[in-house]
Amino acid sequence: MKIGNRTFDGGTHVMGILNLTPDSFYAGSRVSERDILLKAERMIEEGAELLDVGAQSTRPGHIPVSPEEEISRLAPIRQLRSHFEIPISVDTYFSSVAEFALSEGADLINDVWGLQYDEKMAETIARHRAAVCIMHNQNGTEYSDFWGDIEAFLQKSLVIAKRAGISPDRICLDGGIGFGKTREQNFELLNGYEKLSSLGYPLLLGVSRKSMFGGNVEDRLAPTLKATELATRKGILFVRVHDVKENKEAIARANRN
Repeated sequence: MKIGNRTFDGGTHVMGILNLTPDSFYAGSRVSERDILLKAERMIEEGAELLDVGAQSTRPGHIPVSPEEEISRLAPIRQLRSHFEIPISVDTYFSSVAEFALSEGADLINDVWGLQYDEKMAETIARHRAAVCIMHNQNGTEYSDFWGDIEAFLQKSLVIAKRAGISPDRICLDGGIGFGKTREQNFELLNGYEKLSSLGYPLLLGVSRKSMFGGNVEDRLAPTLKATELATRKGILFVRVHDVKENKEAIARANRN
């Protein structure tokens, strides 16, 4: 997969999470404009190969903010771009936010609604010749056919991407663990995640410290690392995580075993 000036082909690569939000579910991921460069530098030193910047929380029960507020929070994108060559992803489902982020130097849009929330999103990404992560999402947790419904959603998103002209080699897919799914459904998806490879695109897994693991968010590192080891054995291309060093070590363990 091509993202910015990098091609990712094989292995499992770490995407580090930087949240420019005051309400993200894990306080350890929150950064400010003042300290984002230091946090990004530390993540890169620890082995992050991409950075995913968010300006709107998507945790359960979050209060949405406007695209204008997202854009205001994303002012540091230009600083990140000028200091680091690493590919930068921006987590948004608004095309106006994507337009701003890509104009400021972002390389990938991580859309939690898979190009289906904002009808201008796919065209915006295509015009900038950017990459996209297409995630499955839905309102509610009712499915007529769990795997079939997820794949149908992703197929619809892929048709939207193709029609807009997004290059196939700049697309990856995310099954959307933690979005529109019960705890049991999340684990079913995690344990069978490689099934989504049948759609023909590389996969991104995002389970870092999520509530599916139970307990307090501060105590969810160990199950996160087990999920990363599983993803590595399944050949998942990207893991999106809060704790870069520990997840790099988990990937190395899985590769040794």
